Amino acid sequence: MLIGGGGLIILFITKKKLYIPPDVLRKMSASQKQYGTVKCQYMVVLLFFAVENHGLDNVGMSYGFDFVDCAALRFWIGSIEDAACSSDLGALLMQMWPKEVIYESQGPTAPRLTPVLPATTGFADASEACAWPAESEVWVYRGSDQGKKRNKTNCRRESFRNGRRRRKMEVMEAEPMTNRKSKKKRIELGISCMLNTEVSSVLAVLRRPPADPTAAQFLSQEEKNSDNALVHTFKFLRTLIFNPPQDWQTMDPAVYLTPFLDAIQSDDIPAAATSIALCSILKILTVGIFDERTTGARDAINSVVMGITCCRLERTDPVSEDSIMMRILQILTAIMKHRTAILLADQAVCTAVNTCFQVVQQSASRGDLLQRSARYTMHELVRMIFSKLQDIEVKQGEELETDIDDDADFDGNLDSGYGIRSAVDIFHFLCSLLNVVEVVESEGNLYRTSDEDVQLFALVLINSAIELSGDAIGNHPKLLRMIQDDLFHHLIHYGTSSSPLVLSMICSTVLNIYHFLRRFVRLQLEAFFKFVLLRVASAGISAQLQEVAIEGIIDFCRQPTFIIEAYVNYDCDPVCINVFEETAKLLCKLSSPGASPSTSLQAQAFEGLVGIIHNIAENINREGDSTPSGPYPVHITEYSKFWMDRPLDGSEASISYLRTRKAQKRKLVIAGNHYSREERKGLEYLRLSLMFPDQPDPKDYAFFFRLTPGLDKTMIGNYLGDPDDFHIQVLKEFTCTFEFSGMILDTALRSYLATFRLPGESQKIQRILEAFSEQFYEQQPSDIFAGKDAVFVLCYSLIMLNTDQHNPQVKKKMTEEEFIRNNRAINAGEDLPREYLSELFQSISRKAISLFVQTGGQPEMNPGLWVELISASKTLQPFYLADFDRRLGRDMFSSVAGPAVAALTAFFEQADEDELFHECVEALISVARIAQYGLEDALDEMLASLCKCTTLLNPYASSEETLFAFSHDLKPRMAVLAVFSIANNFGRAIRDAWRPILDCLLKLKKLKLLPSSVIELDSSSDSEQSQNNGSVGSGGVGVIFTSSSQDQRSRSTTMISKFSHFFSIDSMEESLSLGLNEFEQNQKVIKQCQIGSIFTNSWNLPNETLLYLGRSLIFASAGKGQKFATPIEEEETIEFCWDLIAALSFANINRLQDFWPSYHDNLVEAIHFPLFSAIPFAEKVIIALFRICLKLLSSARLDKLPEELIFKSINLMWTIDKQILDTCCESITKSVSKILIEYPANLQSFLGWKSVLHLLSVSGRHLETYDQSVETLIMLISDQTHVSRTNYPFCIDCTFGFVALKNSPLEKNLKILDLLAESVTLLVEWYKNYSDPGINMNFSTASTGSNPEFSLSTFSINLFIKLGEAFRKTSLARREEIRNHAIKSLRRSFELAEELDFSPANCMNYFNLVVFAMVDDLHEKMIEYSRREGAEREVRSMEGTLMLAMELLTDVYLQFLKQIAASLGFRTFWLGVLRRMDTCMKADLGVYGEAKLQEVIPVLLRKMITRMKGDEILVQKEDDDLFEVTYIQIQWIAPSLKQELFPELEI
Repeated sequence: MLIGGGGLIILFITKKKLYIPPDVLRKMSASQKQYGTVKCQYMVVLLFFAVENHGLDNVGMSYGFDFVDCAALRFWIGSIEDAACSSDLGALLMQMWPKEVIYESQGPTAPRLTPVLPATTGFADASEACAWPAESEVWVYRGSDQGKKRNKTNCRRESFRNGRRRRKMEVMEAEPMTNRKSKKKRIELGISCMLNTEVSSVLAVLRRPPADPTAAQFLSQEEKNSDNALVHTFKFLRTLIFNPPQDWQTMDPAVYLTPFLDAIQSDDIPAAATSIALCSILKILTVGIFDERTTGARDAINSVVMGITCCRLERTDPVSEDSIMMRILQILTAIMKHRTAILLADQAVCTAVNTCFQVVQQSASRGDLLQRSARYTMHELVRMIFSKLQDIEVKQGEELETDIDDDADFDGNLDSGYGIRSAVDIFHFLCSLLNVVEVVESEGNLYRTSDEDVQLFALVLINSAIELSGDAIGNHPKLLRMIQDDLFHHLIHYGTSSSPLVLSMICSTVLNIYHFLRRFVRLQLEAFFKFVLLRVASAGISAQLQEVAIEGIIDFCRQPTFIIEAYVNYDCDPVCINVFEETAKLLCKLSSPGASPSTSLQAQAFEGLVGIIHNIAENINREGDSTPSGPYPVHITEYSKFWMDRPLDGSEASISYLRTRKAQKRKLVIAGNHYSREERKGLEYLRLSLMFPDQPDPKDYAFFFRLTPGLDKTMIGNYLGDPDDFHIQVLKEFTCTFEFSGMILDTALRSYLATFRLPGESQKIQRILEAFSEQFYEQQPSDIFAGKDAVFVLCYSLIMLNTDQHNPQVKKKMTEEEFIRNNRAINAGEDLPREYLSELFQSISRKAISLFVQTGGQPEMNPGLWVELISASKTLQPFYLADFDRRLGRDMFSSVAGPAVAALTAFFEQADEDELFHECVEALISVARIAQYGLEDALDEMLASLCKCTTLLNPYASSEETLFAFSHDLKPRMAVLAVFSIANNFGRAIRDAWRPILDCLLKLKKLKLLPSSVIELDSSSDSEQSQNNGSVGSGGVGVIFTSSSQDQRSRSTTMISKFSHFFSIDSMEESLSLGLNEFEQNQKVIKQCQIGSIFTNSWNLPNETLLYLGRSLIFASAGKGQKFATPIEEEETIEFCWDLIAALSFANINRLQDFWPSYHDNLVEAIHFPLFSAIPFAEKVIIALFRICLKLLSSARLDKLPEELIFKSINLMWTIDKQILDTCCESITKSVSKILIEYPANLQSFLGWKSVLHLLSVSGRHLETYDQSVETLIMLISDQTHVSRTNYPFCIDCTFGFVALKNSPLEKNLKILDLLAESVTLLVEWYKNYSDPGINMNFSTASTGSNPEFSLSTFSINLFIKLGEAFRKTSLARREEIRNHAIKSLRRSFELAEELDFSPANCMNYFNLVVFAMVDDLHEKMIEYSRREGAEREVRSMEGTLMLAMELLTDVYLQFLKQIAASLGFRTFWLGVLRRMDTCMKADLGVYGEAKLQEVIPVLLRKMITRMKGDEILVQKEDDDLFEVTYIQIQWIAPSLKQELFPELEI
């Protein structure tokens, strides 16, 4: 509840009850009480607040009221919309009137708001009261303009983002209260009268008797009850209108809308009632009784849409239906224009549009007025819906959404009104309407002439007409049809059999048509390339014709948009041939140099190929192009009908659609190859590749046979003729793919039989001809054939005629009269037209029908194909004027990448002219620019070929021969420059080619051509680029650009432009004319390569590239593919490769965890190489790894993984051979010391500390590194700043390793022991501030092995036990000083560990593992020495240490006596103490006399027993025999103490 002073009270209510305190109820007027009664069903919060008096007499305060719901805070004076309403509510309330506001909430973080009084008459800034949320929306009411009434307000919606924008809420000066109340009363009365009138009108019609009085008796009781319920609903609404007067503007609209909506959805009311109810709803919406702020407005306006959609028209006549549908259109328009339209749900908006579209469809058979109104309404709805898109905030990630199939892709907040979802659905629906294609019938005239002069003259005129008319021809259908049909037919027909001049003119004509009319001649252009240009250019009748054809192709390729448009319109369409791909491959084939000298045709083809490559490269990397560059390649993820086309609009969906279509086309070719070898395998491949659905569809099979090139035509014929039901369906669908309209029978039969080989079985032939006859008959005029049977009989007759006329074994040929006579009365008992049969006979006689066509033959253009082409052009989508997209450009080049790279590299090897040579190099650079977009294989292939051209990889040439060839030939040096320049600029796209590149680099090093400092390695300095861009390119494998910005593209373009300067003829000749010797010239070329930047600037390479590069370096360093003349050369190679790896790691230190796991796996693999040399390899590698480790630890990092990965590799290297630690001892010591001295705070991982301290202890074994190692350890432990719970166990192990060294300085060892003892203070501190470190370590194998029931109680106690075990081991050292000092240090550790909570179990466990074990080991050692000869000094020395140990046992026992005595195992523990006292007391030193322990043991026993008796631990008890057992043990150990310690038993 929110209670405030100054007359403000805010009451929280439930949906069913309104709780109002008595004092508040007394203050409420009758209207306020009525308001609360009505609103309690809908409100969440009811507000009553005091408002300053404005002109009312004798009234100091008046109470305003309104409601607040969880989605919108609303006030009569202003409003706020915000889901988190508490802060905004308090802010607004404090700006209004009350001087004190107390906010009480059920939540745990309810704020107390301090009121802020406004300084002026306007509201204070909301920021003075409380901060606005980051994303809140405020309805700001502005004062009225001049000339408007003062009670009018202008509402503007503003968005507050991140607290930066603030708006002051302004309120208009209120009108006098009496005028406002009077006006409001008049409005409410008018609404009441209007509603009463509408209700009365509907009731009057409902009560009207039916037109057929006898029909009422046949109504069911349910129908009568339904009608009565509807009448009662209207009656109940009428009772609410005036009794009492209602505040309609605040009432839920569902109260007065529901009866009318029920009426229009009823099945049993007359049309008049439905029409009146619709008019009533329209009037309610037009009057504007409610708005978007009214409670229940959202549900009401959506229910209106649903109600209108479900309007019933069962009892209406056609005239009434037109009227009702007109009303529906008016209401739909009124809904979208209503203020509550912003509350419409997406489904409601889509339903409204769909309803309107249904009216549009139904109005097609009705009056013109209704149809026009429906279409106008549809237009208005779409306009109003999409006008809201500018106000919808586009969320991140929605810009790239193109196809939304799941509701989860949309915002789940249903309270936000309609928005992007409805817009997407409606837009998708509108796009689907674009698939309607208008079929235009056309007829053309054939021009047949063989006069070359006439042909040339005609072509000149045609060219002039096209050039002058331009695209205006497209506005004239008849002229356009003539160009599409007659002109192209002749151009194609004469293109293959004319002179070079005619062919040149034909090419020019078609090029002009392409410029102006390509939108209308898509299939004609394809046919021209297929039957003329490609055919003549590949195998021309003469070389002149071939050159003309190549020139024609080059002219087309020079057009800026031709190649992309050819690819989009033909290569991406399964119906068409691959115009771009076949053209490019033809140029590659013709440009490849052969054994003979190069020809002009070869140069022409090379020019065309280079032009295509440059065109793609320039467009694929355009500056300012922000289109995405992936994914590569495209995968078919769902089944779609590959044979169905759709319009293109340049959207993302169209691009994806085109790429998918191209992938489908490739799948068809692959499936065709499989099918030709094995039918089942081909069909199964189509299903697995999602070209066919799981349930076979005959249409898919039919179009597969129809469209797939290269299929075995015999297999197709056998499949189509099979009697299986599914095969028959496929045959029918296959035949339906043909368009026979406008064809004569023999032409249609030729086209049909050209697609497959007619089977030999008569039954199969019959089924095929029956299907053909049915299709042909359906598409022919009915004035020739009476039925399909006549066509079937005539087809058989034509086949027989064909055999008769063209079979050489038939001697007597059939005449025309015989043919006509044989076909009498076959047309339903009538004869076919004689002229028709005569034409068929003449056509068959002139040219045979190919009944047994062979697979793989090139078809010729014939009348049947041309008629089919013209028919297909009427239904096929028009030529799409495509804009270049980098994804399509990449796909274009991928289709010809192999031949293009092979042709360019072959031309590079054979080029002997400088101009061609430089053109080839520039083309190779363009290939690299294209290959960076997912064509890594092409770039690898090109670089591998270029590396061969450097002459550096010739395995049969000696170093001298290689150096001579490199120095005296410009081509190898240019190849080296090209290889490394491409690696610098396009390294992100290189994969397997890193291996030959590194082979070239290593060869240059062997030839001493590399400068002394290829790269600068400095592990202590941070690379600014690495720090700023270390995360660039860290995406997943397969991603080319994880961060594709315009700056990167422009920088790449700049580098390419600079790189092209290196290939200018002048710059190369200049280097030769400066008098430089060969070595200096080579050095200049190598310097231009900028080899070092490949590695130092590798921060922008993706992870996959780093993996390939690192793998190549590691394998090369391990000797794979290398031949070493001497061991020194091998060591230099290893060191050089790992210097490069270190440079890679330095540049990518921020993402080391992304690629180093693979590097480690490569290291493991390299170890098993046959020629692997362990010692030099591991020595160089471990040095490089420590450099990388130092670089990594030079800055603090949160992630421990990179550190663990590096130390994992370091441990791998020194475990290969133990000699490695000896050979690398000094470098390891320096690195480890630097880590522990300079970067201990950055060493975080468990493995890191373990490895460093272990290597530190190992380095202490060497005399030359001992001093540095021990000083480092002493500094680490004495400082204690970097000793943590993680590394403390390893510090103990490391110190024990140093103490255990022979001949180590005594003072160092004693200092180490003292430091270990003092380190117990850390354990105490950790124990006090202990929080589980998340480390589960087994610190002592003995701790778990000796006592299985033992469990580690606390972390600090475990570490203390491990420390004690280290002292125990040290107590067995050979030097007495160290042994004794270890025991003293152990005693000191117990003194410092007083604050550790030793439980009885911990104490006993510590004694077992440390104290008892130490005493037992020392006793055993002493006895062992006593059995040796001449070892008296050692025996006495060991005896002295044992005495110290026994004293320690006694002191520690007494220190923890209280805890130990409380243990259940105390009796056994005490007997263990006595047993060790007895053992020491009776120690036999043999020839060395009695042991001094006999003097010490009684003293210690007396001390312990006296303390135990004083603490009443050792007392006589009836149920405990500890006292008696102790007495008996004392009798055995020290009988002299019996009377002193147990006088009561002696009595």
